[in-house]
Amino acid sequence: MDHQSWLEGIDGLASLYSFDILPDGSFSEIRLMGVNKQNEGMLHFSPDAPEFYPGIPYRNYWMDLNFERYVYQSGSEKKSLYSYVNARGFWLKGFYIPISNLGVPDEKDGVKTVYCLYILEYANDIETESMSQNSADVATAVTNISIKLHEMQDFYQAMAAAKEIKDICGAKHCSIFTVDESRQKCRFINQDGSNPELLEKLAAEMRCTPYEVAMHWKEDLAMSDCLLLEDLGVIKERDPVWYDSLCRHGINNIILYEIRCKKALVGFLWAANIDTSKMMQIKKKLELSTFLLGAVIQNHQLISQLEERSTIDGLTQVNNRNAMNERVDRLVSGEDKHPEVMGIAFVDLNGLKVVNDSRGHDAGDRMLSKTASLLKLAFGDYEIYRAGGDEFVILCPDITKQKLDEQVEQLRSLTERTPDISFAVGTEHVSGDYDIRKAMQTADERMYADKKEYYRLHPGAR
Repeated sequence: MDHQSWLEGIDGLASLYSFDILPDGSFSEIRLMGVNKQNEGMLHFSPDAPEFYPGIPYRNYWMDLNFERYVYQSGSEKKSLYSYVNARGFWLKGFYIPISNLGVPDEKDGVKTVYCLYILEYANDIETESMSQNSADVATAVTNISIKLHEMQDFYQAMAAAKEIKDICGAKHCSIFTVDESRQKCRFINQDGSNPELLEKLAAEMRCTPYEVAMHWKEDLAMSDCLLLEDLGVIKERDPVWYDSLCRHGINNIILYEIRCKKALVGFLWAANIDTSKMMQIKKKLELSTFLLGAVIQNHQLISQLEERSTIDGLTQVNNRNAMNERVDRLVSGEDKHPEVMGIAFVDLNGLKVVNDSRGHDAGDRMLSKTASLLKLAFGDYEIYRAGGDEFVILCPDITKQKLDEQVEQLRSLTERTPDISFAVGTEHVSGDYDIRKAMQTADERMYADKKEYYRLHPGAR
């Protein structure tokens, strides 16, 4: 039969697949029998893809284990199937239709050849109607998760929805691994909340940083939206280091589901030792659940970034004046525990105006950034604030007078090895029933006295 002519009569992105059901009940690899002109792009997705011929192995062009699962089920059970997934930021409708009477023998020497027509539609935005076309048990499960996600104001308590997902999967282990690609930060969250210890342990076992773990998983998915594996064979092939880690923890099957909001990767859903008898039902529930999770995670990341910008100085990446004022207010009100001992240092950059006037504000900004770097080296264990302009304040709770003096000397030593940077410094050390604002004023006055002496000795540096 002329498959091509038949396919051209189908609207949409259409392709035809076949595979054999062998005498022992196992399946052969999937073959691509043809694509219509609307779908020819799949043949050129990879620049290394071979020239097409009817019956070429499908994996020469693509590899998606979930797609293959649907093709095998549709063809072998002669059942039409439908999927609606968020893959790589696109919403994909997939229609899997078993086909017979193609003019070829169905069975020969105990080998039965079956066909499956796949028609694909995709869009950038979600269609509510398509989301609602699910069974009652899927709708109920997703509704319960949605309630869990939105009934708690605290993000990490909301993410305890991992427990609901764990129950859906019949899993022994379940967690959500959030990913902030813009800041390359990740969090490991299970039903007990954020768990940085497990995050670091996982990263150590995979011999990389937590963010690199996420990038490994992204590669392991191989352009699919998820992996639902009844054994770890695929992981062993794609990611041997992760495979070894899983084996050490007694894990023998796994779900790894990508979580995206629109086109942005915001995390992964991870469940292990699942009830494999319910694999397809689990997938349908997770398709919608991960969509809900993606929106909640991205919203949290946006709010976190806004909060960070309100307290972090964008140029120097130390705390800003707003953060300093809030910290002092909390100390005065008693909202924050009043340290028994407090060291305070005011640091002002000398000569910034001259640099701005003679070399431009970009050069001045570089001086400020370098200043912050030196302060982090000397006072990295304490609270560093950019109070404004070229002035920095360091609060050092529970520091001895000797230690404070040593830190200041370390800072001066660093500036001696950095000839384009000079500081004026003033400190105060208080204990007992002290007035934090008055102590800061004293340190400020001493800093200005130090600056006055510097300009007396260097009159051209103003």
